Amino acid sequence: MTLVKSISGIRGTIGGPVGDGLSPVDIAKFTAAYATTIQKQRGKQNCTIVVGRDARISGEMVSHLVIGTLLGCGCNVTDIGLATTPTTEIAVTEEHADGGIILTASHNPKQWNALKLLNEKGEFLNKKEGEEVIAIADRDDFTFAEVDAIGQYTRKDFYTQRHIEKVLALKLVDAEAIRAAKLRVACDCVNSVGGIAIPALLEALGVEVLPLYCTPNGQFPHNPEPLPEHLGDIAELVRKEHADVGFVVDPDVDRLAIICENGDMFGEEYTLVSVADYILSHTKGNTVSNLSSSRALSDVTEAHGGEYNAAAVGEVNVVEMMKRTNAVIGGEGNGGVIYPEAHYGRDALVGIALFLTMMVKRQQKPTEIRAKLPNYFISKNKIQLTPQIDVDGVLAVVKGCYKQFKVNTVDGVKIDFPQGWVHLRKSNTEPIIRIYSEAPTREQADRFAEAIITEIKRIANIQ
Repeated sequence: MTLVKSISGIRGTIGGPVGDGLSPVDIAKFTAAYATTIQKQRGKQNCTIVVGRDARISGEMVSHLVIGTLLGCGCNVTDIGLATTPTTEIAVTEEHADGGIILTASHNPKQWNALKLLNEKGEFLNKKEGEEVIAIADRDDFTFAEVDAIGQYTRKDFYTQRHIEKVLALKLVDAEAIRAAKLRVACDCVNSVGGIAIPALLEALGVEVLPLYCTPNGQFPHNPEPLPEHLGDIAELVRKEHADVGFVVDPDVDRLAIICENGDMFGEEYTLVSVADYILSHTKGNTVSNLSSSRALSDVTEAHGGEYNAAAVGEVNVVEMMKRTNAVIGGEGNGGVIYPEAHYGRDALVGIALFLTMMVKRQQKPTEIRAKLPNYFISKNKIQLTPQIDVDGVLAVVKGCYKQFKVNTVDGVKIDFPQGWVHLRKSNTEPIIRIYSEAPTREQADRFAEAIITEIKRIANIQ
């Protein structure tokens, strides 16, 4: 069993001994630590916290524990039920709440769940705040409310619709043009909350919806991470039904993958790149992505006269960099689009509406849009960690092995070669080292990755 504590939230497998997985005791402890942190920040006990969840099998159980703990800490709770991550983020600001907790393990398999922690802006806690939550939980340094100070519970079920309304109201979303195009759009929502939000958005945009795996019961029909090797069914549906485009989301709907009209993968790295190209053609400005994202965004940004900046991996780091550089669009290469005109959070609904608008405005198919973008190939690999591996030591040795090249150590180790790059870092959410590499050809990207993986296994004595 696994429990991962990081500034990205508290993530773990359901069941097992206390402290060894995401047990009910651990859920209550970290919720109470979060409530204590927010209460100290806001200077009051009766803070209001929004709670939303994806459709995981464990979601109802976790939700009851989180809500009960928050009430016991003296916090008022606004429960929005089954809701996407970006929907919950929007609800925090709409409710003028003091924070929010999203119950989702994002792309992880069904045995996982997590608490993603938000501040009063509907954005993820920063490093200092996240560390404070973990420290309070480790010390059991929290006190529950007396009976007369227990929080109040409110249920609100309209926030998915409110989210869709906000997307339709964006200036660069042209719902009328999309309706007039009479598109046929397939969507794979992996039987989670996307099955509620994505068909509703597409219907509001006036397209014919071809739904796949849209029953929000938490029974994931395939690995829920929207990678090409998991998306054969949606690709076949697009080809069979002659759909104009296909969209795939992860269980909490902050990542977006696109399927071209011929069933080919658009490439998750190119979700952000394509949307940024559309935004920048109408709004001059800067962009941000993380260190593990494609160079294509930098190329597109510079072509439009803007400045590109790279942030450490993690949505909170990208958002902070976007604010510092006044970026008009940003996100992550995993299909995460952050459009400040909507809110500072990855949002697949925003990505879908902007991409469809781009298709109809430019009168281009997805394959045609993709063909006009800079062409790179990313190889994404990972090495499973064991407790005996000294990750920091391994990364330090790797850095020394490639010191003749440009090396960035802001987040792990990124090595820039003349023909591409390799970025290796310890995951915030899983017990793995991620190794991403990029080059002008797939073979070259794979060779970069293979060389680094071989080196890591040698250093760490992994067979």
